[in-house]
Amino acid sequence: MTDESWAGWYRDRHGSEAVILTTDGQQLRIRVRGTDFEGESFDALAPVAGVPVPEGQFGLVDGVLDDCVLEWDLPLPVLVSGTVRQATLSCLLSLRRADPDLYLALHLDGAVYESNRAEGDFAAALATVQRILPPGIHLQTCIACAFSDYFPAPVRGLSGGLACFRGAKDAYRDAAGGDDVAGLWDRRTGFVQEIWSCREFEPRPAHGAGTGHRGAFPLELA
Repeated sequence: MTDESWAGWYRDRHGSEAVILTTDGQQLRIRVRGTDFEGESFDALAPVAGVPVPEGQFGLVDGVLDDCVLEWDLPLPVLVSGTVRQATLSCLLSLRRADPDLYLALHLDGAVYESNRAEGDFAAALATVQRILPPGIHLQTCIACAFSDYFPAPVRGLSGGLACFRGAKDAYRDAAGGDDVAGLWDRRTGFVQEIWSCREFEPRPAHGAGTGHRGAFPLELA
């Protein structure tokens, strides 16, 4: 996967500064005040191993960034009547509380489609956005892909826990429940960010085989 970089802002009690978020679709990286952080989820950004962290400069809880706000925009592909278009997704993530608060806003052709103000994870926020899009407009990201799923468990995390089965497409097309996905779990290609998109994207089926453990997108209770 080729890296993408997204411009944004970091804010905490010490002030704010412009930052660049970089990802290869799996690992997230950001530099704040000269210190590099990385992680597989937005709520698991820890100082890079071996990098000293200035004392008192960051609110770290269990070794990861906390008590801060991240805000960034990224280009997001959408399917409009079968044609790929580029929209902009604005993301606002507050890590000031025990549970992260996430807000997304999709900008397309002068219109804005918003999630709720305090979503608990990217899957739920993106599902909210998809539900209010006009007919014929569909997100083209990993959360909406035919080859992605979560492990059959109650907790999925803020981001980055979405498994990709692009290396086992034919087998996953037959998956229609948690047991099927669990049986395929060791054949996953890896984990991806819900807001990532790759050239192997295919729309997720609405029902039946190929809906795996998590079902169609968006789920009514995602």
